[in-house]
Amino acid sequence: MRSDQDPALLRAFAAELKARRLALGLSQDKFALMAEIHRTFVAKVERAVAMPSLSSVYRIAEGLGAEPAELITAVSKRYMKELRSAVSVAPTSTA
Repeated sequence: MRSDQDPALLRAFAAELKARRLALGLSQDKFALMAEIHRTFVAKVERAVAMPSLSSVYRIAEGLGAEPAELITAVSKRYMKELRSAVSVAPTSTA
């Protein structure tokens, strides 16, 4: 099975989740209980190793006290920054 995971998108989701969780003063354990997901999965998502499924995104948003659409919008903004950052540091080729 081919992996379609986009590293920049993984990093954007990871950063948004961690920032919001920390802003709420929640440990990974406490957040995982609130979101009804496993703590090790939270850790993997925050390290940009795993991408949550759609149902997990809904649970994560609920655990953060956010609407799923608002969470995705915030992730999208971070993702665009990731992409711009990657382009600005990419080496230029000279022919």
